[in-house]
Amino acid sequence: MTTFRLPPSVTHLNADALALEYLTVMRAQTGPVTNIDASQMLHFDSSVLALFLTLLKNMKERNGVLCINGLSPRAKALAHVYGVGELLPI
Repeated sequence: MTTFRLPPSVTHLNADALALEYLTVMRAQTGPVTNIDASQMLHFDSSVLALFLTLLKNMKERNGVLCINGLSPRAKALAHVYGVGELLPI
């Protein structure tokens, strides 16, 4: 299982770079599970949702599982406001 720890801030300024970094590692991994540790993420915008959806899509294409742990109540609320709360494993 691969685990990625999100940085304290995930916004439009770094979400694309994080996606590129994580996807590169995910494509090389052999395990079926990728875990996202969001417990340190304090500052975020809707870009984090796009990051999650990108990673989820990649895992589903490979018949894998994405787990998102440690997501704050504010981040979960944002996912539901944007209508993607049911799509994400939060």
